[in-house]
Amino acid sequence: MSQGDQGQQGDQGQQSRWNAVDHFFTDRLAPADEALSAALSASEAAGLPAISVAPNQGKLLQLLARTQGARTILEIGTLGGYSTIWLARALPEDGRLISLEYDPAHAEVARANLAHAGLDGIAEVRTGAALDTLPVLLAEGAGPFDFVFVDADKRNNPLYVEWALKLTRPGSIIVVDNVVRSGAVADPGSTDPSVLGTRRMIEEMAGNPRLSATAVQTVGTKGYDGFALARVLS
Repeated sequence: MSQGDQGQQGDQGQQSRWNAVDHFFTDRLAPADEALSAALSASEAAGLPAISVAPNQGKLLQLLARTQGARTILEIGTLGGYSTIWLARALPEDGRLISLEYDPAHAEVARANLAHAGLDGIAEVRTGAALDTLPVLLAEGAGPFDFVFVDADKRNNPLYVEWALKLTRPGSIIVVDNVVRSGAVADPGSTDPSVLGTRRMIEEMAGNPRLSATAVQTVGTKGYDGFALARVLS
């Protein structure tokens, strides 16, 4: 067996272990219900990419939003609305969630999934490039949002965080997904636009006196990745 084959088998074995651990936690702490399962099934049937957050990560978002006492949530990047359901369920009955989705087909699936989950009265999906719709939210006075989840195209992460700061208040929480990029975020020689955007965002978070931030590496069914978590100070 070549070293390459051995390395590949090792990677597969490691991923298998990560999957098993995620399933262990998910089955006990974040079990699927009909609405969540239906959202994933509908997304798959519509041909959406299988890049929704893992169930235990969705539960984490929900717990963070509830701990925050969030009444208003902004999500940048909807996909099929799976994470949107987790977040919307953290809100009180008079809460409000606005999710921004670039792809009209994805937005249509997400709206149907939210309606099926009984959350269309709380959660709204707006279609269009987020960098076009975010100024509209500001002009409407839609904020301040108590909680912001960013999970869209990574090259624009610095701009999304910049806009999040305009639409939040002191004490608001900003979570940005997929910041580790399988470790590539630490590679100064990377030319991947997603890595470059994420690196720049982290550097700007570090130098922004309005934010207190950290980042966490994760492994699981979604592979090796992580998220950034920031609190707005002023």
